[in-house]
Amino acid sequence: MKTFNPVSLLSFLCLLLLSAVSSASSTAEKEPPGSELCGRTEQIYGARRQSTHGDTVAAVTLVPEFYRRRDFTLAWNRNRNVEELLTAIDASRDEGLIPEDYHQAALESRLETYRSGIMGGCERAEFDILLSDALVRLGYHYLYGKVDPKRLDPHWNMQRRISGSDPVDLLQDAIDAESLGAFLRQLAPRSPLYDVMKKALARYREIEARGGWPRIPDGPSLKPGMRDERGPLIRERLAITGDLADPASPDPTRYDETLKGAVEGFQRRHMLEADGIVGKATLAAMNVPVTDHIDQIRVNMERARWVYRNLPDEYLVADIAGFEAELEKDHNAIWKSEIQVGRSYRQTPVFQDRIRYIVFNPTWTVPPTIFAEDILPKLRKDPGYLQEKNMSVIDSKGREIDPATIDWTKVTRRNFPYMLRQGPGPRNALGRIKFMFPNKHAVYLHDTPHKSGFKQTARAFSSGCIRVEKPFELAEILLNDPGNWSREEIDRVIESNETRSVPLKSEMPILLLYWTVGTRDGQFYFKPDVYSRDARVLAALDGEFRLDVPDNMPAWYKGDR
Repeated sequence: MKTFNPVSLLSFLCLLLLSAVSSASSTAEKEPPGSELCGRTEQIYGARRQSTHGDTVAAVTLVPEFYRRRDFTLAWNRNRNVEELLTAIDASRDEGLIPEDYHQAALESRLETYRSGIMGGCERAEFDILLSDALVRLGYHYLYGKVDPKRLDPHWNMQRRISGSDPVDLLQDAIDAESLGAFLRQLAPRSPLYDVMKKALARYREIEARGGWPRIPDGPSLKPGMRDERGPLIRERLAITGDLADPASPDPTRYDETLKGAVEGFQRRHMLEADGIVGKATLAAMNVPVTDHIDQIRVNMERARWVYRNLPDEYLVADIAGFEAELEKDHNAIWKSEIQVGRSYRQTPVFQDRIRYIVFNPTWTVPPTIFAEDILPKLRKDPGYLQEKNMSVIDSKGREIDPATIDWTKVTRRNFPYMLRQGPGPRNALGRIKFMFPNKHAVYLHDTPHKSGFKQTARAFSSGCIRVEKPFELAEILLNDPGNWSREEIDRVIESNETRSVPLKSEMPILLLYWTVGTRDGQFYFKPDVYSRDARVLAALDGEFRLDVPDNMPAWYKGDR
C-alpha cells in the first residue's frame, strides 16, 4: 500500500473541504470525498494510536479496515442509528461500565452540528470515525469486558473468541441492524446471575441517590433484649436495604425479636455467622458505604463478561469466594454443596478444565510445600507421626523406605530424595473420593475427613484443593450410570478400601471462579473478598481505556495488511 504522510494529508484535505462547506446544502446527508475518510483512516493506522481532536481511536486496525472495505464511504447515514448509539453509550452505566470510555462527550458535543446539517466534510468524516470506534469499544466490552483477566491473573485460561465472524462484518451488521440497541443487548452475558447483578446495581444506585444509609457509631456488642441508643440507626440502616420490613417500633432502642430476625438475615446476606449479635464484624458490614457495594457489584459484572460466553449446557462451577459448588444445567442448579478452599497464602486458582475420572479410596502424595511447611516440623518432634497418619516413605522407584532410617532433624525440602504417601482410608487427607481434572496447579475436588469445617461460615483453610461436603452425590451424578454405579455400589467400593479409578462416560466441564456477590435462597449476597482480588479489577475497570486483541483475530487485525 502506498505510504502517506498522514498529518500533511489530513491538513490539506481539511483545507479543501473547508472551502467547500458554504456550498454544501445538506452535508449531514452528503458524504465527503472518499479521500477524506481514506486519509483519516490511514493516519489512524499509521500512528497506531491516533487522536481525533483529542479523542483517541482505539480500534486502530479494525476501523481503517472497515472503511477500506466500504471504499471509504460514510457508514453512519441513518440519524436513528446515531441516536441509538448515544443512548446505548449512556446505558452502558447500567452495565457497570463508564460512558466516557465510548467518546460520549466528544460525540454529544458534535451532535447538534450533525443534526443541523451544517457539519463540514472534514468534521463529518471525523464524526463518522468516532461513531464507529465507539461502537467497536462498546460491543467489545459487552462481549468480553473492559479488563483483560490475563493481565491480572497469569493462570487465566478461558479464551475470548469471536465465534465464526469477521469483526468487520460484525461492525457492519450492528450498524445495519433494525435496532442497534437490541443488537448490543444480545452481546451482554446471558446469565440469570448477571441479570440479578444488574438489578442490584440499579437498586444500590437508587439508594446512593437517596443519600445512602447512616453510619452506626462504635460501641459494645448489641444482643437481643438489650437497649442501646444506636437502635434507631440500626433499624433505619436495615430498612434501607430491605432487611427490616418496618423500622417503626414502640421502643426503637430495644433490641427485640423483630430486629434480631433482621440482623440475622443481614448477617447471612454478608456471609457472617448468623448469631443475631451486632458485634464488630456485623457493625463493620453495616458501615460499608453504599458506593463500595456499587463497586463490588460492578467488579462482578465485569467478571461475568469474562466468563459467560459460549458455555456448555451443563457444567460444574466452584465459587471460591462463596465457598459453594453447583452443577449447572440449562441455567438451573441441579446439585449444590458447601466447599472448603485454599488459605490466603495457598490460594485456589481460577481456571477452567474438564473432570475426566473419579478415584475411589485415593492415596495422597504429599506436595513438597506441604511436606516442608506442615509435616516436616511435626516429624522432627514426633517420628511416630507417619504411622499415626498411615503414611509411607517412597523412593523414586516406588519402594517403601523405613522412616526409622532417616534423621528427620537433618532433612530439608531440598535434600529430601523421597516422597510421602498416605494410604487410603477414612483418615486420608482426600477422604474417600477425588474428582480429577489433571492440571498444572495440581488442584482437584475431593472428600475430606475434616467435616466440621463445613459448619463454619468462612471456609478458606485448605492447601489449595477444593474439599466438597457432598462428594458421593456428585459422583453418582457424574457417573450417570444407575445400573452400574448406584449409590449402593459406590458405598460398596468405598467400603472395600481398595483404590479404584473410574473414567466418566462424558467429561464434565468445570469452572473455578471467584464471585464476591451472588444469590442464595432468593437473597442477594455480598461475599468476603477472601483473596483481596476485587481492588485490582476495580482499578482496571475505572482506569484508562484499552482494547486488547481477542484470541482468534484474523491476520489483518494484527497489522498484516
